[in-house]
Amino acid sequence: MILPWMAVITGLLVLMWSADRFVFGASATARLLGMPPLLIGIIIVGFGTSAPEMVVSAIASAHGNPGIAMGNAYGSNIANIGLILGLTAIISPIVVDSRVLKQELPILTLMTALSVFLIMDGSMGHMDAIILLLIFTVFIVWSVATGRTRASDPLAGQVENQSKNRKHTLGASLGNLITGLVLLIVSSRSLVWGATEIARALGVSDLLIGLTIIALGTSLPELASTIAAVKRGENDIAMGNVIGSNLFNTMVVIGIAGSIKAIDVEKEVLTRDMAMMSGLTLSLFLFGYGFRGRGRINRLEGSLLLTAYILYNLFLISSVIREKVVQT
Repeated sequence: MILPWMAVITGLLVLMWSADRFVFGASATARLLGMPPLLIGIIIVGFGTSAPEMVVSAIASAHGNPGIAMGNAYGSNIANIGLILGLTAIISPIVVDSRVLKQELPILTLMTALSVFLIMDGSMGHMDAIILLLIFTVFIVWSVATGRTRASDPLAGQVENQSKNRKHTLGASLGNLITGLVLLIVSSRSLVWGATEIARALGVSDLLIGLTIIALGTSLPELASTIAAVKRGENDIAMGNVIGSNLFNTMVVIGIAGSIKAIDVEKEVLTRDMAMMSGLTLSLFLFGYGFRGRGRINRLEGSLLLTAYILYNLFLISSVIREKVVQT
């Protein structure tokens, strides 16, 4: 058991560092190649933070561990809203000014509902995965069009201000990008192997490991970047990190995993995990959209999100304990 735990801990530490290098390198490269700041904020920053989930889930699915793939994606969505936005809003209330992000909130809610519908038959098949990937392609086309025509969006200004403090050459940016990607792959393989071995030794499902240890680990880069963004007054970047990451997890991470190998969905995923993810996503929409003006997640709402996340994880732990008692 020592070696698998070392593989998980080392994999998570390298994963967090390499994810930051990857996003930084990708953002800097895109900026130096002339990509509009809003487009960088929507695609590179928003979706780049989900690179760990994508690599981990793809490797897990290819190695025959679909439970880790699905648990990682949905568990990360739960952690992004409940833990990251909840904790961040308690530290400093999050104000949403970006019109683009307000448009993405209902899209995220609809995509979450679609993902629930697709797995109601008990599986995420190849066709289901293709549907998610095709819709994501349409979303990317819309994002590119939006990023080129709405240069005045507050998110664009925050991304541009952030980039002014990070002066790098194209060579250094590409170096960060490539190094981050290589280490993402290596650390993800270590993480998946260690998590699989731990699940077998403890007699718990791959899904549970994916929902807890791996989901939390792959969400830590978003936690650090979101808190840092709010402290700098970059609220839209903070919110964009989570919205973009959850959209990417819901459509691309699950889409890629399901296209590699069809995923059988346990009943608990629908009644427990998807219900939790859907409830948190709907709460994010209601709190953050701002039906009468600026969207805002205050400290009370942040406390509710964080409390829901803590109770959910306590329920997962109690489920494992009950299962162990039954087995003995």
